[in-house]
Amino acid sequence: MKTNWNGKRVLILGAARQGLALARWLLLHGAHVTLNDMRSADELRVARESLVEYQIDWVLGGHPLELLDSTDVLCLSGGVPLTLPIVAEAVKRGIPLSNDSQIFMEVAPCKTVGITGSAGKTTTTTLVGNMAKLALKDEGARLKDKSSSITPATSSSSATVLHSSSFIIHPSVYVGGNIGDPLINYVDEMQKDDIAILEISSFQLDQMTISPNIAAILNITPNHLDRHGTMEAYTAAKARILKFQTEDDVAILGYDDKGAWSLKSKVQGKLYAFSSHVLDEDLNGTYLQDGWLNLRDGNMLLPLMSRDNISLRGDHNIANVLAAFAIGHAVGFAPDPMIQAVKGFRGVPHRLEFVRELRGVCWYNDSIASAPERSMAAIRAFDEPIVLLLGGRDKDLPWEELMKLASERVDHVVLFGEAAEKIQKTVNSLGLREQRFTVRHTDHLHEAVLKAAEVAEPGDVVLLSPGGTSFDEFKDFAERGEFFRTWVQELS
Repeated sequence: MKTNWNGKRVLILGAARQGLALARWLLLHGAHVTLNDMRSADELRVARESLVEYQIDWVLGGHPLELLDSTDVLCLSGGVPLTLPIVAEAVKRGIPLSNDSQIFMEVAPCKTVGITGSAGKTTTTTLVGNMAKLALKDEGARLKDKSSSITPATSSSSATVLHSSSFIIHPSVYVGGNIGDPLINYVDEMQKDDIAILEISSFQLDQMTISPNIAAILNITPNHLDRHGTMEAYTAAKARILKFQTEDDVAILGYDDKGAWSLKSKVQGKLYAFSSHVLDEDLNGTYLQDGWLNLRDGNMLLPLMSRDNISLRGDHNIANVLAAFAIGHAVGFAPDPMIQAVKGFRGVPHRLEFVRELRGVCWYNDSIASAPERSMAAIRAFDEPIVLLLGGRDKDLPWEELMKLASERVDHVVLFGEAAEKIQKTVNSLGLREQRFTVRHTDHLHEAVLKAAEVAEPGDVVLLSPGGTSFDEFKDFAERGEFFRTWVQELS
């Protein structure tokens, strides 16, 4: 059901990109909006200036409960915990919760694709977006022939704008959600033949009462337990992406992952699986066999491409590509543009991103790896000796398996940030002090870069794959990765 926002009193917690985009859209649709943030007016000067023409009530420096007295709907920006007192009080009062992705999907006129998982969702979402743009390219080209004055529209869309009349040519592809621009910024421009592809986090799913037409759960491994408390609660949040689907919808689940595959009984429409092994004959989906990626759907069996034609490092990225093929097929993309997209894909920033080679040492930025499980996948992507930069802020996740893997595959570990002490205690408790890797401590990432440069030798890989979040030192993983790039480029 679409909500009539005219006259609704909406309280938005968090004045970051999601909160700002939602505030703008709600105001344009007649709502009365209050933006509430812990930060001060001075800290939010740029954000306030970006909305200066809108009638917004700003409440900064705290979350007073009396705000709820004049609130019809409470909207949470990404990362706002449900345990926050004002959120808990809203739930107690029966005030409905929502967020920008929920509201976007309520009003989106087009097919929606939602992708979630503990790891790989950014890579998979970006790759599916590239597939979509190539798949719709021919139809878009036919429309473009009607005008000679066309330029690209937004960075999050493959749409094009005609200068003479300023309208958007369709069909168009919009990629966003938990990455890039919030798609609520563009929903009023969308048409029914467009495609919207969203990365959706467990934080967003917690409040959502709507599911995408095509929903993918890549994997469910320990992550965000500082937010959800238990794996059961975390899994329940992920499962909500399936909960509100119908028999006309499609679900894609990772067959090799116990957490994702355990949710197959919750699938209400058609199911596709993806696996790094041959699928059972009664399953449709994508799989790897003898070095080839294959697609099966009923009686159709289609070899797609050789694994050797994929430029991304690591078995986990082969799984991401298989997932993308399954999702793209579920949407209805032809094989050729999907294959072309994979062959041209070089990954996303901050995910095993090559930064530079200096004196025979290759430096890689994997700042997006904010859980130990992700760091393990990164380590397995390399055969070279590794200098591993590990740390950040801990998420109440176990470090034991990562450090056991490090004892087999890593030469040097450089610890930084708040998690350094906990990781060191893990090393000590496992008796790994006598194992092959050395451990060095620093307080900050910049010091860790300098220390890594001291110990790295020609032929080594220096890998920033922290295993913890960035919030002890940076605003997000992207900022952490950007600073890492800068500091590595400054080495001489």
